[in-house]
Amino acid sequence: MPKRLPISLLLALALVLAAVLASSAPAAAKQAKGKQRLSRIADARELAPRSCRARARAAARRSRRNPSARRNPQARRRIAKRIRSCRRGATDSGGPRVPLYWGASIGEQLTGTQAPWDMGAVAEFEGLAEKQVSLINFFAPFANCADPSACYHYKFAKGPMENIRRHGAIPVFSWSSQSIPSKLDEPDFQLSDVLEGHHDSYIRSFAEEARDWGHPFFLRFNWEMNGTWFPWSEGVNGNRPGEFVAAWRHVHDIFEQVGASNATWVWCPNIDPSRDFQDLSSLYPGDEYVDWTGLDGYNWGAGKAAWASFDSLYRSTYDEITGTIAPSKPLLIGEMGSSERGGSKAEWITDALESIPTSYPKIRAMLWFDTFDDGMDWPIETSASAAGAFASAIQDPAYRTNSYAELGPETIAPPS
Repeated sequence: MPKRLPISLLLALALVLAAVLASSAPAAAKQAKGKQRLSRIADARELAPRSCRARARAAARRSRRNPSARRNPQARRRIAKRIRSCRRGATDSGGPRVPLYWGASIGEQLTGTQAPWDMGAVAEFEGLAEKQVSLINFFAPFANCADPSACYHYKFAKGPMENIRRHGAIPVFSWSSQSIPSKLDEPDFQLSDVLEGHHDSYIRSFAEEARDWGHPFFLRFNWEMNGTWFPWSEGVNGNRPGEFVAAWRHVHDIFEQVGASNATWVWCPNIDPSRDFQDLSSLYPGDEYVDWTGLDGYNWGAGKAAWASFDSLYRSTYDEITGTIAPSKPLLIGEMGSSERGGSKAEWITDALESIPTSYPKIRAMLWFDTFDDGMDWPIETSASAAGAFASAIQDPAYRTNSYAELGPETIAPPS
């Protein structure tokens, strides 16, 4: 039979045990309280509206883990619909958000025919973006010379213009003083030919048709003139210094003479972060000949150069235009896009679309280049993550939707 411990020893052990329990109780309670607090924070984060950036990145992560979604257009659309975010009133804080028009140049990859000849392509793009556009851009040159012996001029595109207007969007017409098929050497479409009046009859007829249509449109004439890849740039195609400005003013004067005041003139050079192109100040026609300025620029990624952020591409040229060349003019991004090659296209889109309304106050309109061109993957639908990021960021109410069918014929003002 085991010996019993003395009563005095049992009492001492009980006192020690009570002291240990008493000292550990606050620590255990503190630990439990901490776990409860962390749980509440997690719940709050889950319930609070997340930023556009957070939603886009989450969508990108989900799609990267789902290879089949990347290859399946229907799956991409389903993913895009599941990541609706940044609805009205749920945008990031951090600065005033400047309202702007937005839209795209929409190619034939969605329906087989490009917009605005096929407005079904617009519907497809808007389905991906989960928002209706307020701008639609399309292109035309002066003439078609596929058969050199039977060149013909393109008339004012009243039907496509009306398609856009009835949709509630504003047309952006990119018009170039050249013929197609496009080539750098076009001796019948030099700037001197414009200046000497060789195309005056056509330009006047076009302007009269625009006037008679009577609704406002952006006229982005001879864009990216500071580069060397189009036949209307100085230094190519026999064009001499000073002729770009003179030709611009000549065409503008014809529109004024016939009363085509519904054309809002957009002077739109290419971004030049490395100062590789012609000086912009020598190419600016003057405030009385320009209503809006513009910029075109792409993140070519590994497809052509190094991966580059929106800010590193746009900031320096934007500052030059808005700071010294045309500080009183609003600015329209005529073409922008990013490749998938060399980085995260989804994150690039998110960063760009969040930066524009907060860090670039003079940008009052933006057009995505949703077209396969130059062998590049510009459209937003090249991946589920890119489409999802675009859909998330464009929900910011700063990007205005299609409520502009009844604008008057005067110069287009920035949205308010």
